Amino acid sequence: MIKLVIKYSFILLAICLASVTQAQKKVKLKKADKLIGGVDKSGKRFDRFVGNVVFEQNETTIYCDSAILYKKENIVNAFGHVRITEGDSVTITSKRLTYTGDNKMAKLREDVVFKKLKSVTLYTDFLDYDRIRQQARYYNGGKLVDSANVLTSEKGYYQVNTNMASFKKNVVGKNPDYTLESDTLQYHTKTNIVYFRDHTVLTDVEGNVFEYEEGEYNTNIRKSNLAKGEVETETYTLTGNQLFLDDIRKLYRAVGEVEMISKEQDVIITGENSIYYRDKGIAKVYGKALMKKIMDLDTLFLTADTLVAIESKDPAKKRLLAYKNVQIYKSDLQGIADSLAYVTADSMLFFYDDPVLWTEGNQMTADSINVVIANNSIDRLNMDQNSFVVSTDSIDNFNQIKGREMVAFFNSGKIKKVDVTGNGESLFFALNDEETALVGMNKIFCSSMTINFKLNKADNISFYVNPDASFIPPHELKAPETRLKGFNWRIEQRPVKEEIYALDHTRNKEEVDNTPPVTKPTNVEIPGEVQMKSAPISREPKKTPIKKDN
Repeated sequence: MIKLVIKYSFILLAICLASVTQAQKKVKLKKADKLIGGVDKSGKRFDRFVGNVVFEQNETTIYCDSAILYKKENIVNAFGHVRITEGDSVTITSKRLTYTGDNKMAKLREDVVFKKLKSVTLYTDFLDYDRIRQQARYYNGGKLVDSANVLTSEKGYYQVNTNMASFKKNVVGKNPDYTLESDTLQYHTKTNIVYFRDHTVLTDVEGNVFEYEEGEYNTNIRKSNLAKGEVETETYTLTGNQLFLDDIRKLYRAVGEVEMISKEQDVIITGENSIYYRDKGIAKVYGKALMKKIMDLDTLFLTADTLVAIESKDPAKKRLLAYKNVQIYKSDLQGIADSLAYVTADSMLFFYDDPVLWTEGNQMTADSINVVIANNSIDRLNMDQNSFVVSTDSIDNFNQIKGREMVAFFNSGKIKKVDVTGNGESLFFALNDEETALVGMNKIFCSSMTINFKLNKADNISFYVNPDASFIPPHELKAPETRLKGFNWRIEQRPVKEEIYALDHTRNKEEVDNTPPVTKPTNVEIPGEVQMKSAPISREPKKTPIKKDN
């Protein structure tokens, strides 16, 4: 008997729950001024309500001027000043509504305004609101507005419970700081973060352009974290595998395959990392940093641990700085230094801290060196303090020039003459006509001198102010006499094209380069005695002509 009572109790409970569930599914009329019953053309029974009509279903309330209720089908067609409220958070208004109570789907048309309290407002003419999924979706154009942003697109939806808005096709976003355009993006209305899901172009109020493939942008703190993007300013374009942008601090950072392109100077800078201080006009690239400056059919390559580009409205203040392990490569000039400055307005390169430069067979060193570029080629090379020029002849003797200051003049990339000022010293080896054997060494000391070159080799020397010159035949030469004090042949440090190109991640590996290579030779042996070779010494030696000017 007890079991039977329990059984019937469960049955009654199930019936009650079913009744409650059924009641929750049905749309109920709460209020109306007038009721008219009828049957439509398909034979369906309906009730028509007019004036101050109100329906309810659970926490959802529908207001309208007039409505038709299909009670059996549990469908409401509402017209005129339609308004839906859901709890105290969601309000939707429109001119027309079709509401299906069974699946809790509201289809609103014409002048639709969807509002979530203290969050966003969505405007469209075509909105479907799924109460079960808590999703508002539009198909033929919509606009979402919050306290700072306006986002429009052809299609989109807003997830009420997660506060995530998604936009698709011809997306345009605007706020006081920027305008963005995309095909797909998402926006979290609670955190105010924009998520880029496709190629997006953002233009700020200053005209700078940012292109993103994917990533996110926090509109509150105006910071971005982007995968694969591009920043375009008035003077530079910056790309990288990942970009971190801080609009408040005007600080942009790029990581991975960084590339900066100057719009004004035909300069490209690449590296692994970059920081750009937009308000200061300073860009820093580090990690396999490389600069390329296009010069007609040639290119100047500059690499260092760190490259810093400085922008300025004053052309004279624009420059590029390089720090630590500096190397440059051009078809007619190679060099190394600890640091370097490139002044773009004057096309001058300043080398500091143990600089060494090579032009074809000539090595030049000094405490500091600057190079003047004219017509895309070397025009003049200025050496200051402890200046030293070394070159090798056909049998590997070292011709040397030393002085306090030197100026080397070039023509079409080839050294034309060298002016020496202060404490001038030189050693030049005379060879036979075939340039296969040594016939003697010219040793000259003079305060000032000029060495003229022909085919990048010393041709004749002019002396000023009490020169002291001597010619030493080969058999009288001793090894110490063949080296001026401070001599250091550093050819093994000469940059070569292949090593520089290896740093350039933008270079097409299939590209054919017509720049004549400078191969890195093995170090020339410096013997204990003067190198004589096996060729005989001519009995009528060809001496280097020496001019003495009064």
